[in-house]
Amino acid sequence: MMVTRNLIAVVATPVFFLAIAASESGTADVLFERDVRPVLKAHCTHCHGEEEKPKGDVDLRLRRFMDKELDGGAHVVVPGKPDASELIKQIRDGEMPKKGKKVSAAELAILERWITQGAKTAKSEPATLAPGPIITDEDRDYWAFKSITKPTVPTLENAAHIRNPIDAFVLAKMRGKQLDFAPDAGKRTLLRRVTVDLSGLLPTVEELYAFLTDNSPDAYEKVVDRLLASSAYGERWGRHWLDAAGYADSNGFAEADSPRADAWRYRDYVIRSFNSDKPWSDFIVEQLAGDELAGATHADASTAVQDAKRRDLLIATGFLRMAPDGTGDEVPDAKLARNQVIAEELKVVSSSLLGLTVGCAQCHDHRYDPITQADYYRLRAVFEPAYDWQQWRTPAQRRYSMYTADERAKAAEIEKQAVVIEAEATAMNKKFLDEIFEKQIVKLPEAEREPYRAARAKVEKDRTPEQKALIKKYPSALASYALDLYDKALDNKVKDKRGEATKLRATKPIEGHVMALTEVKGRAPETKLFSRGDHDQPKQTLAPGELNIVARGDFTPEKLASGSSGRRLAYARLLTSGQHPLVARVLVNRFWLNHFGRGLINTPGDFGVLGERPIQPELLDWLASEFMANGWKLKPLNRLMVLSTAYRQSSRNDASLKADPDDMYYARYKLQRLEAEALRDAMLAAAGVLNRTEFGAPIPVARDLSGRIVVGKGEVDANGDLVKVASLGAETARRSIYVQVRRKTPLTVLDTFDEPNMLPNCDARNCTTIAPQSLLMMNDTFVLDTSHALAARLRKELPGDARAQITKAWLILFGQMPRDADIQSGLVYLAEQTEAVRAHFETNKPTPPPAPKAGTAPAPVPPPPDPQLDALASLCQVYFSSNRFLYIE
Repeated sequence: MMVTRNLIAVVATPVFFLAIAASESGTADVLFERDVRPVLKAHCTHCHGEEEKPKGDVDLRLRRFMDKELDGGAHVVVPGKPDASELIKQIRDGEMPKKGKKVSAAELAILERWITQGAKTAKSEPATLAPGPIITDEDRDYWAFKSITKPTVPTLENAAHIRNPIDAFVLAKMRGKQLDFAPDAGKRTLLRRVTVDLSGLLPTVEELYAFLTDNSPDAYEKVVDRLLASSAYGERWGRHWLDAAGYADSNGFAEADSPRADAWRYRDYVIRSFNSDKPWSDFIVEQLAGDELAGATHADASTAVQDAKRRDLLIATGFLRMAPDGTGDEVPDAKLARNQVIAEELKVVSSSLLGLTVGCAQCHDHRYDPITQADYYRLRAVFEPAYDWQQWRTPAQRRYSMYTADERAKAAEIEKQAVVIEAEATAMNKKFLDEIFEKQIVKLPEAEREPYRAARAKVEKDRTPEQKALIKKYPSALASYALDLYDKALDNKVKDKRGEATKLRATKPIEGHVMALTEVKGRAPETKLFSRGDHDQPKQTLAPGELNIVARGDFTPEKLASGSSGRRLAYARLLTSGQHPLVARVLVNRFWLNHFGRGLINTPGDFGVLGERPIQPELLDWLASEFMANGWKLKPLNRLMVLSTAYRQSSRNDASLKADPDDMYYARYKLQRLEAEALRDAMLAAAGVLNRTEFGAPIPVARDLSGRIVVGKGEVDANGDLVKVASLGAETARRSIYVQVRRKTPLTVLDTFDEPNMLPNCDARNCTTIAPQSLLMMNDTFVLDTSHALAARLRKELPGDARAQITKAWLILFGQMPRDADIQSGLVYLAEQTEAVRAHFETNKPTPPPAPKAGTAPAPVPPPPDPQLDALASLCQVYFSSNRFLYIE
C-alpha cells in the first residue's frame, strides 16, 4: 500500500486534478490564475520569467505578457485561436520545454481550452512585475499556508461511540462515506496494541493478567497512564523524532563513514525530553538555538558545558549536527562537501518542522510550491553564521571537552608522569640494545668494526652508500630495534615498564565531549544566492528571513550579548509563537501517524502541492490548536488519541475494507507490522534477556565473517583482517535505540525490516514485504539464539511440561491463550522435531578429539546434544516468524 500512496502523491498534483476536471467538462471556464499558471510554472517559467533575462525575451508569468509579437509576426497567445498561438505550436511540436518533463496531453488540453475561451484571467493583473516568480492570492489560499483556527467540534446524532472530540470529527467524515466505527477491539488486542505503541515492547504476562482481571471502568485509562509514565515511553517515542532528525552515529557522505562519537548525548537528550514531557515549544527552540539560549559561542563552549543546564542546551543543538558530514574525511571537493552539509541540514529542518520540500528551491524556484530560490537562501542565512562554509569547522572542531579545570590539571600531571616512565623505558631499551651490539660487533672482522660502529651511529638517511652496504653485509649485528629478536626476557622488562605508563594513563579522568552547533563570536558571513545552486557562482546578498509564503510579520533578529547573531533563536521563537501556519500542523500529523499507522496527511514531510490533501482538515487544525493551547505538551495529546474510539476499534471492518481500502477515513484500526526496533526488542524481551539499561554510548556493531552486520566488537589480526566479532555479553541485548546507527553498515536484523537509512532523515518509514525477511527469520543467528533463549526460559519456568510451555509461549508472544488445536499441533511438532534432531545427532556424531600431547590441556568437550531443547527452540522460532507475532491488530 505504501507504494500506491507514494504514486498517488507524485501524480496527484493540482495540474493533475485540473486536467481531470478539464477533460470531464468542456464548458467550464478555464482561468489563467487557477488553471493555466500551475502548468506554466511546472514547465515553462523557470526559463521564461523567473530569470533576470527571460529566454527569447518571452515572459509567461502574466497573461498580458503573452500578447507580445515575436520575430516573424507570430504571437505567444492569440485569444480564441490555439492553432495560431506559438505557445501551443511549440508544445505540440515538442520544441518546448527543452529540458525536464514534457507537457502532458491533459495539460496541453487545458492550455488549448483556455485560449479557445479567450485566454481569460480571473482578475486584473499588476502594472509592473519584478523579475522572479509570483506568489499569488491562490498560493496564499492553499490550506497549509492559512493560519490555524480551532474549528467547532461536530455535533452528531446517534453517536454513542463518541468518546472525545477526535471521534466526532472522524465519525462526521465517515458518515459522508456511509461508514461507521468498527466494534471496540478485545482487551487482549487493545493491551498489545497500546503497549507496543507507547513503549515499543510487548505486554508481559503479568501485565496481561492484571488488565484482564481489572473490571473497573477506567482499567484501560490506568494502563495508558502507566505506559506514559514509563521510561520505555521516551525510548519508543524518542525514536520517532530521531527518524525526523536524521539521527546517526556516523558522519556519512564520505566513503569512510567515520564515527560520530558524541551523537549519543543528543539521543539521550531526546529520550529524556520525551519522558519529562518537555513542551515542544521549548524542545524546538533548544534544538535550533540551544547555544544561543546558553549564551555560548565557539570560543567559550567548553566553559559553558561545565554547567549542567547550559550543557544540556548545547547538546540539544545536536539536532543541527545530524546531517551527513564528510568534511572531516577525505572528499574530492571540500567546498562542495561543506555546502552539501548545509543543504542537507536545511532539508532536515524544513521537512521535520515545516513539512515542506524547501530543498527543491536550492537551484531554482520551486516548481510546484510558492518557495522562491531567494526564500531558500534567506532561510539559509538564518543558519549561515553557524555553518560558515568559507571558514569551515570540521566535525572534530565542533566537539567541546567536558573536562573541568581540576580534571584537566590532573590529567596533565598524570601525562607528565607517564612521559617520564616512557622515557625511562626508551632509555632501558636503548641500553639493552647497545649491550647486545657490543657483543655482536666482536663477531665482525676487526678491520670492519669501527666503520660499522660509525655507520650504526648515524640515522639511516644520513648514511653513505658504503655504510649502507656494510650494514646490509652484517644485519644481525645492528641491534638498533626489535629487542625481542635478541633477548625476549629483556624485551619483556621494557614492555613491563611501558605498561606502567599505560596503567597510569588509565587513571586519568575520562574526558567526555559534547557535539554542538555554535557560532564564532561576532562573525556573521554574508549569504549569497548561488546561481543554479553552484557555490562558485554567487549572486546577490540576501538577509535572513522566513519563507515569504508563511511569513507573519518582520523577521528582526537581534545580536546577543554572547556575540552570537541571534538569528536561530529569533527563528525558533517565530516557529513556536503559535502564529506559524505549519509547525503545529506538521507535528500533530506526525503524532497521529505514529499512533494510527497513517497520517491525516500521509506525506508528513510534504504539506506542499505535491503532498496529499487532508480529508480531515478540521481534525488536523483542532488537534494543532489543542496541542498549542495545552502548552505544546505531547503526553496529553497521546492520551487523547489512544483513548478515542477511533484508536480503540477493531482492525476488522468489512464495510470499511471494501469502501476505503487505504483506511483514509479511519473506520477500522490499521493493521501494522512491528517496526524493526520493536521487533528486535520484543524478541529479546520475550526471551527474558533484554537489558533495560538506559542511556550511554552506543553499543558497537561490526561486520562478521559471513558479511552480516551484528552487535559486537570486531577483532582483527596483525594484518588487519577480521578474526571474529567478540560478544559484548549483556550489552548485546540492549534496546535497539542504544545500538550504534552506522549509515553504511546498518544492523542486518534492523535493516532487513526497514530501519531507515538517514540520507539525510526519514519522514515516514517504508513497510516492505520481501523474501530476505523470511530468510532472516529462518537462518539469522540472532533469531536462532533468541529462540534458544526463549526455549531455555520456558523450560526453566515450566520444566517437563510441554503443554504448559506452549501455553506460556502463546501468552508471552501473542498475548492470548492457545486453542486446544493449537496446543495439539505444537505437541506434535515438538515430538516430530525432537526425533528429527535426535536422528541428526546420531547420524552426525562429532569425531572425538585426539588425546592431548603431554603437558598440554585437553580440548574442550562440547556439551551433549539436547534434542528436546532444540525442538522447543525450533517451535519458538516458528512462533517468532508468524504473522500473529509480527503484526499488531
